[in-house]
Parts: sequence; structure tokens; C-alpha cells
Amino acid sequence: MTPYLTLAVAILAEITATLSLKAADGLTRPGPTVLVALGYGTALWLMSGSMDMLPIGIVYAIWAGVGMVGAALGGAVLFGEPVTPLMILGIGVIAVGVGILAAAQAHA
Repeated sequence: MTPYLTLAVAILAEITATLSLKAADGLTRPGPTVLVALGYGTALWLMSGSMDMLPIGIVYAIWAGVGMVGAALGGAVLFGEPVTPLMILGIGVIAVGVGILAAAQAHA
């Protein structure tokens, strides 16, 4: 797997785990609780693999930015949480920041 594909799968696992954490209701619901453990374990394992091939700053910036966006949008879709115009602006700023970091790393 390419390092970016590995990172993408890690991020999907992390988003799944984060959304499952909310559904686990304080880890009292067994199904979502299992998804939390499997999701975070898989995410960290794959993220560490991508760090063997990519700079830690890029990996973490993409991980944090995409994970936050995915969790916010997933929360809106699955749990009816609000997404305000200011939140959308914040998501855009994060996306621009990740893009700048990636571009800077490519020129380093």
C-alpha cells in the first residue's frame, strides 16, 4: 500500500472509532465499544506505518485535519449535530493549512 493510501485507511478507521465512541454511550454498549477498540488500534497501527515513509509533520497534519473534518461531518449526519457557517469556515482553514504544509514539504 502507498503511504498516502495507508494514511487514508488509518484516518477512516480513526473517524469510525471516534463516531463509535459517541455511539458507545460511555462504553456501555458492546457493539460500538468493540468498534472503538478495533478502530483506534487499526488507525494507530496504520498511521505508524505511514510515518515510516512520510514526514511526521505531514502525517499528523493530514491525520488531524481530515480526522476532524470527518468527525464533524459524521456527527452531523449520524447524530444530527449542527454544522454552522463558522464551523464550515474553520474546516476550510484547516484544509488550506494542510495543503500549505503538504506543499511546503514537497519543496523541502
